[in-house]
Amino acid sequence: METYTAMRHFADSWGLLAMALFFVGVIAFTLRPGGKRAADEAASIPLKED
Repeated sequence: METYTAMRHFADSWGLLAMALFFVGVIAFTLRPGGKRAADEAASIPLKED
């Protein structure tokens, strides 16, 4: 039971911080100034003919 408690405390503190930073990073990566062109290119991939 001691391992469970230690992992629970880790998840409550550093795990939450890591997930929050990851979320902020994904949002910043998505909304960066040069992201629109890359997103438009990725969105048109299924529509391109070979």
